Amino acid sequence: MSKIAEAFLNKKAFIPFITCGDPDLETTKNIVKKLAESGADLIELGIPFSDPTAEGPVIMEANIRALKNGITTDDVFDMVRELRESVTVPMVFMTYANVVFSYGIEKFVQNCREVGIDGMILPDVPFEEKREFEEICEAYGIDFISMIAPTSAERIDKIAQEAKGFIYIVSSLGVTGTRDSISSDIKSLVQRVRKNTDVPCAVGFGISTPAQAAEMADISDGAIVGSAIVRIIGQYKKDAPKYVGQMVTEMKEAYHAS
Repeated sequence: MSKIAEAFLNKKAFIPFITCGDPDLETTKNIVKKLAESGADLIELGIPFSDPTAEGPVIMEANIRALKNGITTDDVFDMVRELRESVTVPMVFMTYANVVFSYGIEKFVQNCREVGIDGMILPDVPFEEKREFEEICEAYGIDFISMIAPTSAERIDKIAQEAKGFIYIVSSLGVTGTRDSISSDIKSLVQRVRKNTDVPCAVGFGISTPAQAAEMADISDGAIVGSAIVRIIGQYKKDAPKYVGQMVTEMKEAYHAS
């Protein structure tokens, strides 16, 4: 069983997202450790990119701050290597095709394997164009994570049937960001996915409160929270680990209470 599959074993997974290098790499390391200590089941690490098309303003600004710090992909790999000395929670990269292309797809994936990354999410790679990434990921034992949105329409069944690791269910149209409510019919989307695969699915985009996280985890296999956490990091900077830990604890408690 893969480490990603273990993250969903007999429980609802809580999956936080952070942008590496915001406000600096040392703080990112401390945040990852605090996420793991506070009960995160799988951690998404964003590699900074100058044009993160799926991101709303909160995560976009985090990318800009990290890039202003001069953070490179190699810096992120080195950070993960160091984190793996103490952190055992599964970790996946969320970044963009250009980052992987410019680094070299095979070199990037090989480095993922060497430092202990378990999967990769590329939100700007359509299902029809995933093969060149997915084949190399398979060769190195890295799960290429599929995304399914309400607009995936007739492709939903096929995406689900070919999915690896877990499926990222996009809860709403548009870019990432906190929302007061999640209006799209996620329940029926999850039910359709489950008819086609046993691969677990987690819901992301727009989840900002413990109640929303619990609601999404209740109808799927887990919840992904990004902008709400990144906003805390932007506010508290080097002091963020403490406050991020508190948020994760509240989210997990909401899971158990629902």
